[in-house]
Amino acid sequence: MIETLKPIAILSGQRTPFAKAYGTMNDVSAAALGTAAVTAALTKANLQPEQVEELVFGNVAGPADSANIARVIALQSGIPHDRIAHTVNRNCGSGMESIVSGWQILREGRSRVVVAGGTESMSGIPLMVRPSAAKLLMQLNRSKRIGAKLALLAKLRPKHFKPVAGVMLGLTDPVSGLNMGETAEVLAKEFAISRDDQDRFALQSHQKAVAAREQCFLSGEITPIETAGRTIEKDDGPRANQSIDQLRKLKPIFDREGTVTAGNSCPLTDGAAAVVLVDADDPLASAQQPLGRITAYAIAGCDPRRMGLGPVYATAKLLRQTGLTLADFDLYEINEAFAAQVLACLAAMESTAFARQELGLSAAMGALPIDRLNVHGGAIALGHPVGTTGTRIVITLLRALRQRGLQRGLATLCIGGGQGFAMVVET
Repeated sequence: MIETLKPIAILSGQRTPFAKAYGTMNDVSAAALGTAAVTAALTKANLQPEQVEELVFGNVAGPADSANIARVIALQSGIPHDRIAHTVNRNCGSGMESIVSGWQILREGRSRVVVAGGTESMSGIPLMVRPSAAKLLMQLNRSKRIGAKLALLAKLRPKHFKPVAGVMLGLTDPVSGLNMGETAEVLAKEFAISRDDQDRFALQSHQKAVAAREQCFLSGEITPIETAGRTIEKDDGPRANQSIDQLRKLKPIFDREGTVTAGNSCPLTDGAAAVVLVDADDPLASAQQPLGRITAYAIAGCDPRRMGLGPVYATAKLLRQTGLTLADFDLYEINEAFAAQVLACLAAMESTAFARQELGLSAAMGALPIDRLNVHGGAIALGHPVGTTGTRIVITLLRALRQRGLQRGLATLCIGGGQGFAMVVET
């Protein structure tokens, strides 16, 4: 059972700056981002690449030029070529999935030191041609005679040159037919979450992230990135001048009559994060103060149309496995894919009807204190590089617990396609 897993120690955790896609880190590949995070995490843990026995990395977009991107990152980070590496993909949960994979590797004794993490360059997700255009272009490439080539060229029409955005395909669930923003609209209607509540939640995310940046909290987990002759040291998402009036002026983007806007949603983002894992009783964990430990996790499935409720289902499963309650946690992280989605999770946790109908519980899970949720801001401000965020929130949460002298945190996120991930972290 998951609750009997021997805890693992996180010796260190580091990440790159998070940058809005197609912006300052547009030309930095997902492999390069991952390499920067791994190198920084190893330096923070006072370890050499030669001490790493295995690397597991989460990634969703799967760059065509970096098949098994984890292996590319491992080699580019100086980890010897006789060590092994593999990539995992659980959509938005990939950064957490890599940690669980590392945990399982340590448990079976396959490796002693494992680096886990996630990376995503959403800028690098390609534009694609339509299937009809691809067929013509393939025939054109294979044709030998000039007459045949000209005949094929004559069949090309303007529609064939209209690109298909790979990122939009990736953010659309093929089973429900809804993109992620449309699933947020479903939850906003189901739980009667107003546009004003969503905008105010988004504003608070920016305010908390800006405060964290001004207090130099975020710089403690960020390693700079060099690109195009400049050094990127900070996340570019948090806006110090963000106002509620500005948010109210934005139009809904997924439903003309809806409430979900670009302002109360997370942006497309580039970034990577990495952690160094060992058994909790390994001498390496006692030689220095680890960042923290992971003691339990749970993964749950739900209706893809309501994928944003994944944290509720996963947390309920986690509490059943561990015997903990929501009140047993000092701080909480729920990834902010959308303000509507987080607010729906909070409402579901407080609902006795939801607990009985959906979770098989006799009473509501309980109220999650908003003042202890995402205390340094969340993805609405910081961004959500999909393969990375699971690792990022574990790092940020452990550092927030240490900063405040607290012990236990709950890290959870929703997963496109209808899943949820929840994890217990402790200092």
